Amino acid sequence: MIAALTKRMLTEIEPRLLRKFVYNLGWKGARAVRRFRRRVKRNEYFPAFLFISVTNRCNLRCQGCWVSATDPARELDCEALDRVVNAAKRQGVTFFGILGGEPLLHRGLFEFLAHHPDCYFVLFTNGLLLTAETTERMRQLGNVSPLVSIEGFEQVSDTRRGGTHVYERALAGLAECRRHRLVTGVASSICQSNFDELVSDRFVDDCIGRGVHHLWYYIYRPVGPMPAPELALNAEQVVQLRRFLVGVRCRKPIIVVDAYWDHAGRAMCPAVLGIAYHIGPGGDVEPCPPIQIAADTVLNGHKLRDTFANSKFLADFRAAAGGATRGCVLLERPDLLLALLNANGAKDSSGRDTVQAELARMSPRSSHDLPGREIPEQSWFYRFAKKNCFFGLGAYG
Repeated sequence: MIAALTKRMLTEIEPRLLRKFVYNLGWKGARAVRRFRRRVKRNEYFPAFLFISVTNRCNLRCQGCWVSATDPARELDCEALDRVVNAAKRQGVTFFGILGGEPLLHRGLFEFLAHHPDCYFVLFTNGLLLTAETTERMRQLGNVSPLVSIEGFEQVSDTRRGGTHVYERALAGLAECRRHRLVTGVASSICQSNFDELVSDRFVDDCIGRGVHHLWYYIYRPVGPMPAPELALNAEQVVQLRRFLVGVRCRKPIIVVDAYWDHAGRAMCPAVLGIAYHIGPGGDVEPCPPIQIAADTVLNGHKLRDTFANSKFLADFRAAAGGATRGCVLLERPDLLLALLNANGAKDSSGRDTVQAELARMSPRSSHDLPGREIPEQSWFYRFAKKNCFFGLGAYG
């Protein structure tokens, strides 16, 4: 599979873009992990990767989405974004996930990306705005990979995304990415309504046929103003998903990413490790995108290094969540998050002032921490990558 994947990458991606992907994301990402590990040994915390929601504007209204549009929109301007990225680069961080809302609705997005040719950005997009013009701009920049959200085939996509012809329009965006020979990804949040469609060889083969090079799987979290808790996976489905991921990595020439299990199949949480955090569109520093609780901000003039190093809230989160589970504390212990919010004087960073009530209503659910049912990686490539280069990272020990 590695040979077939390599052939695909060499023949389908413009060589300049592939060099950027391999060097800025692969090589520099591995170096960032090594620096992160050295910092942790000194009990110093600064993440190896950062996820930034640049705006809460969006052209869809999805089930389980934690983002609420506001008037006026909450948005980080280019000056603030440059300040965050420049500070992160000084700590060796060069990989950034760019989220929204819909990040392509941020008017200064490409200007910001152009300021940092030495970094790599994965753009989490619903794909509806991936036109000939936007994909050509990405090709020119070379340091950005679109990650298109596919939440099911035709009928399921429209229901999940709150729009019409969403699947068809996202596929049109993927076609533009392929035409411009971009490094292209697809992301899917796996839930009850799309499990059979997306946890399948048929879906993976379809992505490969459309020129997709990396496929990211997420576990659905019932959060936000339309949580749809009936869509959450049960424990058996989580095991089935893990078994599928391990197997498909050995069968298909596509990079398959998850942020849930290490190389040995043990559950992990990037925020508990401190290896990745999220900055919201209001500048709030959060453990991860769906946990909209914050006690720190990047807009107060403090140095970013000091913000991460001195955050009592993030330190308490690492200790409390890590002591409760190796899995997702949002799914398993929403009561613990509510207690952390109150104990730290943290705030609701969602912009809708309802997170406390939402957490209080949430029922505990299974996450990906399933002791005794661990499924180790079968592929030597993924074992190596998860221990040394990307999520998994062997950072629990």
